[in-house]
Amino acid sequence: MALYAIGDLHLSLAVNKSMEVFGGGWANYVERIQQAFSQLGPDDVTVLCGDTSWGISLEEAAEDFRLIDSFPGKKLLLKGNHDYWWNTASKMKSFFEREGITSLEILHNNCFFYGDYALCGTRGWFFEEDQKAQDAKVLNREVGRLETSLQAAGDRKKLCFLHYPPLYQGYQCPEILKTLQEYQVAECYYGHLHGASHRLAIQGSRFGTDFFLVAADYLGFIPKKICD
Repeated sequence: MALYAIGDLHLSLAVNKSMEVFGGGWANYVERIQQAFSQLGPDDVTVLCGDTSWGISLEEAAEDFRLIDSFPGKKLLLKGNHDYWWNTASKMKSFFEREGITSLEILHNNCFFYGDYALCGTRGWFFEEDQKAQDAKVLNREVGRLETSLQAAGDRKKLCFLHYPPLYQGYQCPEILKTLQEYQVAECYYGHLHGASHRLAIQGSRFGTDFFLVAADYLGFIPKKICD
């Protein structure tokens, strides 16, 4: 039994949006994902840190979900900025049940326990140069969701999973970082950064939390093992 994390699988089995157009780093990425997950065990847990499928609806993403469901172990899904299929938790749960998808669960306004650890998370918030100024309403909502997740953890050691990095070279999201500090989050795993943007990632200890980039292309499409 082991805990893993990986983000940004960007599966597109039912839509013509393969990531292979972004260069050799993405060559045969679906096959590489399948091979990597085949090495996991039936009792393992993997947190998927957003941007899981390019489908724009649950129905369009269904083939991608079925592929993930075929992988060993439990998978916890986090929302990413490209997860247009994302819906209410109840609708997603009902869809999975209807489709016979049994190993996927949603990490959203909740947390999951793994031994002595609490697995917490949300999408997070990210400011990019091509976006408008930060929308305070969206940011506050994400901070609230993160707090709800962390509060559900109780006294367990907290691991946080985000899609957006809460900090990178030249930028910090103080609201998210403050929340991680307040709840004494031990480790934070995030995705979103691809290709040349990997060099912007900040990893290691900051503000009392250890940060790790787990974007799939950064990891070579092999889930990062966190602990046994």
